[in-house]
Amino acid sequence: MNIKAFEVNPLGENCYVASDETGEAVIIDCGCSTESEWADIKKYLAGNDLLVKHLLNTHLHFDHVWGNTFVYRDLALRPEANYEDLHIYENMDEQIRSVVGMSIPHPPLPPFGTSLLDGSEITFGNSTLKVLSTPGHSRGSICFYSEKDAVLFSGDTLFCGSCGRTDLAGGSYQSIMLSLKRLSTLPDETKVLCGHGPSTTIGREKMYNPYLG
Repeated sequence: MNIKAFEVNPLGENCYVASDETGEAVIIDCGCSTESEWADIKKYLAGNDLLVKHLLNTHLHFDHVWGNTFVYRDLALRPEANYEDLHIYENMDEQIRSVVGMSIPHPPLPPFGTSLLDGSEITFGNSTLKVLSTPGHSRGSICFYSEKDAVLFSGDTLFCGSCGRTDLAGGSYQSIMLSLKRLSTLPDETKVLCGHGPSTTIGREKMYNPYLG
């Protein structure tokens, strides 16, 4: 699996494009907030002749979904995420005000697509991502795991040395601790691609992360 990361928007969110030798791809957490950020992603897609099959979201907080508008407009793909986060997606302005304390103008978000449940599988080309339900940062937080490629897209559930905040609507410290315990059972060599910040591995986090020890 080939993976390209783009750091986007003022919150430094990581958007990922994952593809394989067939030229099929998925976009994960498209949080770009400007046309120029989206143009960089489109340039990468065109330059590598990639056909995007799915627009995936680990959760539906605003900094992870801003770019869904561009993907829907240009690629006609609806966001796929867990329906437990649908309420925050449909009340985006309220969500933004609760986090940053002010309103931020944004284009209308596209309609919600397929709900991804625990154990669901997303296929593209010769690749498969398995959905792992990991509530805590939000009720509908999920991760995408490829056993074959030993990679986990962890969203805001697991960070290098830390974990996602649980003080927002739908957050739960108890739930995220159970989710982190679940992730700790993955092989140590699993590469973790986080929603913010640098990548890590499950083995490293089990050794150094106080929330995963």
